[in-house]
Amino acid sequence: MATIYFDSDANPELIKSKKVAVIGYGSQGHAHALNLKDSGVDVKVGLRPGSKSQTKAEKEGLAVSAIDAAAKWADVIMMLAPDTAQPKIFEQHILPHLVAGKTLMFAHGFNIRFGTISPPEDVDVSMVAPKAPGHRVRELYQEGGGTPSLLAVHQDSSGQAKELAISYAHAIGSTKAAVLETTFEEETETDLFGEQAVLCGGVSELVKAGFETLVKAGYQPELAYFECMHELKLIVDLMYRGGLNYMRYSVSDTAEHGDYTGGPKIVTEETKGAMKKLLDNIQDGSYAKNWIEENKNGRKWFDEVRHREQNQELERVGAELRELMPFIDPITIKPGE
Repeated sequence: MATIYFDSDANPELIKSKKVAVIGYGSQGHAHALNLKDSGVDVKVGLRPGSKSQTKAEKEGLAVSAIDAAAKWADVIMMLAPDTAQPKIFEQHILPHLVAGKTLMFAHGFNIRFGTISPPEDVDVSMVAPKAPGHRVRELYQEGGGTPSLLAVHQDSSGQAKELAISYAHAIGSTKAAVLETTFEEETETDLFGEQAVLCGGVSELVKAGFETLVKAGYQPELAYFECMHELKLIVDLMYRGGLNYMRYSVSDTAEHGDYTGGPKIVTEETKGAMKKLLDNIQDGSYAKNWIEENKNGRKWFDEVRHREQNQELERVGAELRELMPFIDPITIKPGE
């Protein structure tokens, strides 16, 4: 059973006694920085010169400086730049100012797990990883709630690394939900596997395959979109609230019967073997090595696949239909963005 921390386990004053630098102002960066500020923490955003995010952060009332200056100023440095950008940022801008007694924090264990960042031994290294996109971390905080987070300690030089991490989690709202203790290794490996096998890779391919099967069989693309993409949210929302049991309770008996008969024909023993292979590649570091190399070599394959995926029929049909449904607050990502 996981160890779980809540508001009653946190000392809010610990993080308030520190100066916190948030490196990056993307999805997670903006949420952490704003939640910390609203919780009374002295926070500064560290950005590269000319960053488009500087104006956004300053409009929200946040102090902004170059990454070097923020790292030098801070007691706690939270790394929220993209995983592939972090090693270079760390070596050039963070490490020179990472003196004894400081804390280096992450919201994902990738670079510690795979050794692309090696902090000095006389600093604390910890992680608070919200299990939601940054905009949701911010929204729930503003509503008075919080997003569950994972917490881990890689290095405890001070003897207070965990207590400070729990305090940080409290300041971004996570202890109002639940903060589960884990390790950098477990968080990284399960996160990558979940993204690849289920949440992103698995679901995306399942939706695309269902859509293509119906369209090739002569059905209207618009109907295929509704059946294989649009209604997915309705099912996932039921799972989110009450698990598979509540979803099956809520749908028709015919749908439930189709769940039991169709699912095992799609997710077969061969599929499970492919999932195990994905996990093996994550655990042995080969996935990370390939992704790191892809970035070093200019991301040609990645960009080609992104372009192809953004221009597929499923996306074109979906964008047209979503424009007819303003109540869902549609968002269109243009190819190349």
